[in-house]
Amino acid sequence: MNERQKTMRGVQLIGHGGPEMLSLRHDIPVPSIGPQEVLIRVSAAGINNTDINTRTGWYSKNDGASADAGWAGTALQLPRIQGADVCGHIVAVGREINKYRIGERILVEPCIWEVNGNELSQPWYFGSECDGGFAEYTRITAKHAHKIDSLLSDIELASFPCSYSTAENMLTRANVTQNDHVLITGASGGVGSAAIQLAKARGAYVIAITSPGKSKQLLELGADKTIFRDCNLPQELGTSDIDVVIDLVAGKQWPHYLEVLRPKGRYAVSGAIAGPIVELDVRTLYLKDLSLFGCTSLEPGVFHRLIKLIEAGAISPVIAQSFPLEEIGLAQQLFLEKSHIGKMVLTL
Repeated sequence: MNERQKTMRGVQLIGHGGPEMLSLRHDIPVPSIGPQEVLIRVSAAGINNTDINTRTGWYSKNDGASADAGWAGTALQLPRIQGADVCGHIVAVGREINKYRIGERILVEPCIWEVNGNELSQPWYFGSECDGGFAEYTRITAKHAHKIDSLLSDIELASFPCSYSTAENMLTRANVTQNDHVLITGASGGVGSAAIQLAKARGAYVIAITSPGKSKQLLELGADKTIFRDCNLPQELGTSDIDVVIDLVAGKQWPHYLEVLRPKGRYAVSGAIAGPIVELDVRTLYLKDLSLFGCTSLEPGVFHRLIKLIEAGAISPVIAQSFPLEEIGLAQQLFLEKSHIGKMVLTL
């Protein structure tokens, strides 16, 4: 970094609402770093549902009230630089960090348990409880900046952190093995397409729920079978043939996700894009001895395993499109249309 550079280009979220709440600025102060932090020159940053959900106040359970509209159910400190998916290079280190780390190409672990050496009682998410990657520079505690050795481009690498770690975390919580039949909802999105690859890497049999126009691409990605969103799941799959449901959608189909599970089946959820309020017949839950997992915080070791899978070439990036940072509004608009497969990424 040019030592004289004091300000940077970035996008700040200035309030809850539409794309007009995203303010592109060129005078944001470059963040200063503490003793155990590193400064990262951001190369690329992926777009996620959480960016838009946070902007619109979707996480609030009180009609979008700002008091609980953050990722963790608390007020968001504004302005905030969003962006949980970051690939970049370390350009400066705090006084307690080895200077040999300068120049490392890194991915940021988006689930943060430590801030400048201080452990948190509950995790922050990068770009939500602290500033993220929709800017030229960002800072993070050194332990959450993971060195990556890969021939993939920065854009390709920026597709991994949030979506793939979320998917790997869900598979970990649900203890997916090679003996399992796994049903994945929202399979064409960033997390869904990641879950297909990661479940196959574990040897599981994967059934992906998608639209007819996306079926071929998901089969090429590794899914063993695709079924369509509006089908009757119990008629299509039976009522005891699925070991694990990986759900990113919820909505009106939700009761069927439990119906198709085997006795002692496992259900893991990390999204509700089709609607967060669902109907539960508790008899299905207890008579089948089902286990339900809500998945937000990453289990220990999840991100480290993800780095190793990337470096080994065991999983591949799925890029729908990339945009310059200045086109964040257009990128989010196209993201919401859900006509793509994989990730949309901003370049800086």
